[in-house]
Amino acid sequence: MSGYEHFKYDTDRETYSAARVRALEALLVKKGVITGATVDKVLKYFKTEMGPFNGAKIVARAWVDPAFKARLLQDANAAIAEMKFPPGMSGAEGEHLKIVENTAKVHNLIVCTLCSCYPWPTLGLPPYWFKDPTFRARAVREPRAVLKEFGLTIDPAVEINVWDSSAQIRWSVLPERPQGTAKMTEAQLAAIVTPESMMGVGKIKVA
Repeated sequence: MSGYEHFKYDTDRETYSAARVRALEALLVKKGVITGATVDKVLKYFKTEMGPFNGAKIVARAWVDPAFKARLLQDANAAIAEMKFPPGMSGAEGEHLKIVENTAKVHNLIVCTLCSCYPWPTLGLPPYWFKDPTFRARAVREPRAVLKEFGLTIDPAVEINVWDSSAQIRWSVLPERPQGTAKMTEAQLAAIVTPESMMGVGKIKVA
């Protein structure tokens, strides 16, 4: 069973959550706290400005530019500020971002044991399973078993580091660059980077 199936929620939960959101939105609009336009603006912002497509560009740049990669691993926020991203990359859950590198000898896994701290600007909104208490507890206690449920078997010789995101530090993974990508452009590389690979629950595969 893959991780996506293991942590899959019934569609009823999605329907229930959507109904609650609509009710809360209607109440806030009715009380004049927000407007419908405000909600649309926020949703558009996270669809077009903040999301995993930003993280993918950062990873691709690190793969093709060793100097940038070194700066990224030393001071992620400063390195990211060098790129042409919209304002706010260091805000809205993106502050104090730290990036750790996956190698042939080390695999990194990101979790938030307290709630669901997550670098929204570079990875988007956290998936349901990231917030699941079972995932949060087991990822720390038995990371190899959890990764296997996501379809990722880590060699026993490879060290696994689990990084706990918090209000003070958000963590993200710089995945290994796959073999067979030497001739790919930076844009092509960004297109193959997945949110799962930047969280440490997946590896990048090239067709």
